Amino acid sequence: MKTIEPEQIVETAERLRWQVPHNARDRWVELVYGEAARIAGRNVMQNGESRRLPWERKLDWILTSRWTGIPVMIGLFALVLWITIIGANVPSGLLASLLVDKGYLGLKELAAAAHFPVWLSGLLFDGMYLTTAWVVSVMLPPMAIFFPLFTILEDFGYLPRVAFNLDNLFRKSGAHGKQALTQVMGFGCNAAGVVATRIIDSPRERLIAIITNNFSLCNGRWPTQILIATVFLGSLVPPVLAGVTAAGAVLAVALLGMGLTFLTAWLLTGTVLKGEASTFSLELPPYRPPRILRTLYTSLIDRTLIVLWRAIVFALPAGVAIWLVSNVTVGGVTIAHHLIDGLNPVGVLLGLNGVILLAYIIAIPANEIVVPTILMLTVLSTGMTGVGEQGTGVMFETDDGSLLKLLATGGWTTLTAVCLMLFSLCHNPCSTTIYTIWKETKSVKWTTLATLLPIGFGVLLCGAVAAVWRAVQ
Repeated sequence: MKTIEPEQIVETAERLRWQVPHNARDRWVELVYGEAARIAGRNVMQNGESRRLPWERKLDWILTSRWTGIPVMIGLFALVLWITIIGANVPSGLLASLLVDKGYLGLKELAAAAHFPVWLSGLLFDGMYLTTAWVVSVMLPPMAIFFPLFTILEDFGYLPRVAFNLDNLFRKSGAHGKQALTQVMGFGCNAAGVVATRIIDSPRERLIAIITNNFSLCNGRWPTQILIATVFLGSLVPPVLAGVTAAGAVLAVALLGMGLTFLTAWLLTGTVLKGEASTFSLELPPYRPPRILRTLYTSLIDRTLIVLWRAIVFALPAGVAIWLVSNVTVGGVTIAHHLIDGLNPVGVLLGLNGVILLAYIIAIPANEIVVPTILMLTVLSTGMTGVGEQGTGVMFETDDGSLLKLLATGGWTTLTAVCLMLFSLCHNPCSTTIYTIWKETKSVKWTTLATLLPIGFGVLLCGAVAAVWRAVQ
């Protein structure tokens, strides 16, 4: 659009004086300047005023204010998580019923009818198929809910305002303000969060965002957090406060992850990734109504299905590992028993146990199978009967009451539950995320650092909590 300066208006008016009747000239100039003032007042920023519409200014004041911006952001984040968790329960149950209850039993019957050897049926269906079925039933519904909600906020124009709110904190830690967007994406899936770091132009700051993304609890870790907080921490208070206590504990772990993100970014900036945070101009876009078809395509095709496919690819070998360690024996004892006994001293020192550590090693391909693997290994190591009747090395789930009894039999205490929640936050990324980190960085060095650094924090946190816990007992 061509810009007309005030001086040009005056010159034009002077040239056209002879064409305008004397008694109408002043009125004409008044109208011209009045219209110019109206246009400028609506579209030009003057004296700190926003060029936005009144309702946009009020909404921006709420969403980006020093006093309300971050509380509203946390509230919206909690709402998205609540919708994701509550909304995923029914479809997850339906998928589990279809793939695990019916699909698994049907395949086992077909294998028996076809006279498959026991070892082949166990490897294919107890191991590979059942593990993959658990990953799909647990991972698909939350992603199919979280990613569309995330995309709606993105299309509406809210995510740049999240970056605006957190820019100062990230800049002080030596990171880039846009990392706020990638961290939020990591709450849905860390692999997707790593890919999202492409929006950061600085290679140094993009590396920081990649390395620290694992401190965002992905949807594969939310079930572990919620389940343990509900079963153990919720049981410590009156029933009316159980839900609030569990939700508060999970939110505290999520906020701890954000704190570790800032701390890690600050440490990296002062050591292996020295440098100053780059500045960037963040123009808050206008609010726009989401485009439903684009939202569905972006969230379901570009994000959900691609990430799910990667998880499935890595879940297949995990199923093989689970079945083998539970069924192959050495000296009359399963490999799982040997590994649990070897890991148990380290686990106890960290407030955990050998079963949990082995479960996390086996579940590197997918965090979604951590809890079923812990249950299976607990039954295997304790020799319990009445649960997990489908066979050795077959994953299963149970209700909260039976779960509490099962884990208590396995030697679990409140300390074990708290340390598991911390270790669930601070452990190595899943294999899908590790592979994505390598694809994005093309560096074994940075991939290794991103994999091992969270484990270091997990060991320190769990060890410190266990030491303090035992000291006050």
